[in-house]
Amino acid sequence: MNFIKNNLANALTLANLLAGCIGAIHLILGDYQTTAICLILSSIFDFFDGFVARALKSNSNLGLQLDSLADMVSFGLIPGLTMYKALEPFGTELFGLHLPFEIKYIGLLVTLFSCLRLAIFNLDEEQKYYFKGLNTPTNTVLLFGLYYAFKETHSFSFLFENELFLVLLTIVTSWLLISPIKMMAMKFKSTQLKDNYPKIVLLAGGIAILAIFRIVGIPILVIYYMLVSLIFQRQLK
Repeated sequence: MNFIKNNLANALTLANLLAGCIGAIHLILGDYQTTAICLILSSIFDFFDGFVARALKSNSNLGLQLDSLADMVSFGLIPGLTMYKALEPFGTELFGLHLPFEIKYIGLLVTLFSCLRLAIFNLDEEQKYYFKGLNTPTNTVLLFGLYYAFKETHSFSFLFENELFLVLLTIVTSWLLISPIKMMAMKFKSTQLKDNYPKIVLLAGGIAILAIFRIVGIPILVIYYMLVSLIFQRQLK
């Protein structure tokens, strides 16, 4: 019984990793719907592994390391592969110049900076009730959400038909991962209404965005999340 109690959270973390691996494979194969399902599963497992660890008081250094390693695949490799796939059609051409390498590899900058962000997060003891920079799951939702909406509905075609915009998106999101900008975490430090205005604004606006825009609203929701975080910077502490 103690074995199950001590390792249930770790099992959920490994389930997150498995879903991420399967999602990455199907992303490479062009099966974006399966990747989307895998990302949803990874997010659920990622939430509940921490919840279960706290509830069962089974937190451990092993669990901390496993969590980061699993997130590196689900929310580090997958967004990098997303930008890799988005840039793939452009070959070696950038700004009208022919480069000695295919520009799709620039997309993997997101994976490198995701790794850096996860390492920084593990060493930073301040990020309990807010994040410094955009967290890797949210960045994954933004990038894959944009690409998935483009593939399913042809939305955001202005972005995916222009290699300059895609390279800029890669650079900007890579920077956001390690930026000092405070981003909201959905953890409640207080039950007082005044301390939770940012979360209320985010939830109300997020529900409206998803109800109106559906699939297209997923990346829009992330942009809204960043705007709300910027507006309420002083309240995030």
